[in-house]
Amino acid sequence: MNWTQSINKGLKKVSVGIALAISITGVVQSAELGEPEKEELKFGFIKLTDMAPIAIAYENGYFEDEGLYVTIESQANWKVLLNGVIDGSLDGAHMLAGQPIAATMGYGTKANIITPFSMDLNGNAITVSNDTWKKMKPNIPKMADGRPVHPIKADSLKPVIEEYKEAGKPFKMGMVFPVSTHNYELRYWLAAGGIHPGYYAPHKGDTSGQIDAEALLSVTPPPQMPSTMEAGTIEGYCVGEPWNQQAVFKNIGVPVVTDYEIWKNNPEKVFGITEAFATKYPNTTIRLTRALIRAAKWLDDNNNGNRPAAVKILSQSNYVGADYEVIANSMTGTFEYEKGDKRAVPDFNVFFRYNATYPYYSDAIWYLTQMRRWGQISEDKSDQWYKDLAAKVYRPDIYEKAAKSLIADKIISASEFPDFAKETGYKPPQQHFIDDIFYDGSKPNAYLEKFAIGLKKGDKL
Repeated sequence: MNWTQSINKGLKKVSVGIALAISITGVVQSAELGEPEKEELKFGFIKLTDMAPIAIAYENGYFEDEGLYVTIESQANWKVLLNGVIDGSLDGAHMLAGQPIAATMGYGTKANIITPFSMDLNGNAITVSNDTWKKMKPNIPKMADGRPVHPIKADSLKPVIEEYKEAGKPFKMGMVFPVSTHNYELRYWLAAGGIHPGYYAPHKGDTSGQIDAEALLSVTPPPQMPSTMEAGTIEGYCVGEPWNQQAVFKNIGVPVVTDYEIWKNNPEKVFGITEAFATKYPNTTIRLTRALIRAAKWLDDNNNGNRPAAVKILSQSNYVGADYEVIANSMTGTFEYEKGDKRAVPDFNVFFRYNATYPYYSDAIWYLTQMRRWGQISEDKSDQWYKDLAAKVYRPDIYEKAAKSLIADKIISASEFPDFAKETGYKPPQQHFIDDIFYDGSKPNAYLEKFAIGLKKGDKL
């Protein structure tokens, strides 16, 4: 801790003491939470724009408001990040939504990871190389003013993949991690267009995810996506921003569909900590959740009016490190598909509205259904199994304590949060998917039966 932080830390303790001393009746405001048990924290992130709540909580002083003195460090990849949280070298991190679920389940590394905070909705896209786009474009059924009508479905890619197959060449695409949103969104989009993305068979030692695949998916770290495609190693990829817009700026590829178009207002990243951390440091956990909620709200305030300031912060080399213009292309409410085809997409990145920060059980269950669909869960599980695992990992109880304290402190109004008295943790059945299939998180097995491609009840590789 440096000299300035030491002074701030002392002042923070004095202010908390004053708050306690002057409160004789009623709610003791945030001081009621108690002082943080651990004040010095280190958080990890990957260089993506959806790490923004962590950066803003730091830059706007929200962590310090909670008596937390935070160091933020970028990580080489998602595996390194997860291992850092597990071994304690990181106290928490910006995580793929599937990471805490998979770790708790024991897929890959076994560890009890929880999330009290969902970081954002949407924010990803699928990009293809210029050559693939040139071959896809004639297959797109609708055009308006010379531009494709969105959403573009994978049906238009299917003839391209068949051409590769006839030539004896594999069609390769990149995603960021086997349990990433990107993997499941890319698979969802491909399968909705009749293209098999392949199965996993971990019980047989096969974690390639390429069994029966018509498109071969493999892991590429997010910042390396554009250069890997430019080198011809992959023909396309699914990634978060700014690495789709980077392909447009470099004129090496075309984003063909956003995840908003695959699943409207889908949950994306989460903030992950170990269950042991939350148990040992309950006040610290609630306070860091408060800071992140405030940051998320600031990011969406004034109809995204704070986004240009956020982009300036994110463009710094210690955060995302991409050019301001590249990050702004999606963060400020627009998205560019083909070069010059820039469209208004105000909800491309959502950080707070639509209850984006609430960790819904049904969000966790959706990821679990996709793990089962593609074989990462090898055998059938009961609906109750899905619900129990979701409740172990996603922790709306912690979120609710943080939110209620912010309401009590008159920092955020109750109307901007879910109605906690009625909240079940399950969203109403969702219908805005690219294949028009409804998703009801309370009935995971019935949901799995609806897909033409994917494992169903009784199926085992």
